[in-house]
Amino acid sequence: MQRRQLIARAALTACALLATAGAHAQAPEWKKIRIGVEGAYPPFSEVGADGKLKGFEIDLANALCAEMKAECTLVQQDFDGLIPALQSRKVDAIIASVSITDERKKVIAFSNPYYNTPARFAAKADAKFDFTPAGLKGKKIGVQRATIHEKFAAETFKQSEIVRYATQDQAFLDLKSGRVDLTLADLVAADMGFLKTPAGKGFGFVGPNYTDVKYFGIGSGVGMRKADEKTLGKKFNDAIAAVKANGTFKKLNDKYFEYDISAK
Repeated sequence: MQRRQLIARAALTACALLATAGAHAQAPEWKKIRIGVEGAYPPFSEVGADGKLKGFEIDLANALCAEMKAECTLVQQDFDGLIPALQSRKVDAIIASVSITDERKKVIAFSNPYYNTPARFAAKADAKFDFTPAGLKGKKIGVQRATIHEKFAAETFKQSEIVRYATQDQAFLDLKSGRVDLTLADLVAADMGFLKTPAGKGFGFVGPNYTDVKYFGIGSGVGMRKADEKTLGKKFNDAIAAVKANGTFKKLNDKYFEYDISAK
């Protein structure tokens, strides 16, 4: 009887050890992280003349990785392919101005937001529009595919022609050439990536700021698979808090922007 009890205890101990080992196997330390970035959304991310990625979110990604003491690989991907790349495990996280919305939270998990800016229309500086569904009837609105701006424009301005692009830069090009009447984009991306460049001469912001949480969420955060929220998510949350506390985030903010974009 005593022998059977000893055997049973040994079996239970072995099972416990196996369970612990399994738990460790399923909870990676995240020393190596593949981060999906866009590389076509200045000043947040773009490819420089030297072929290297640069921009606010590129610098921020590197700062977060340094804080986490992780070896990170930045994987460039079209914006509309970032979440599929995450789901197919081609990347482990996304840092690409992905707004935290209820709709996206059904599919992936997010860190705490690190920046939050409104959306706004850009058009010819002297253009006059009535920013109602009827007022923009028949107007061509350029938007980037798979973005909150596309969804908002398509559902709000149903009488307009919504023209979709792979990148926001393509929408700016068509705005300049007159192939669209307006483009809806993130205020900072439109300001720094177009209006304050030589290509944006003669164009400006028109209409109000758009901040409806239903469409635009609570800010941009690091995207990740739901299964990794407790492990990788905690690492990113701690790192975001740290770079904001130690002044690194402000230095990057001031390097790229004339105003504070941080999520409060």
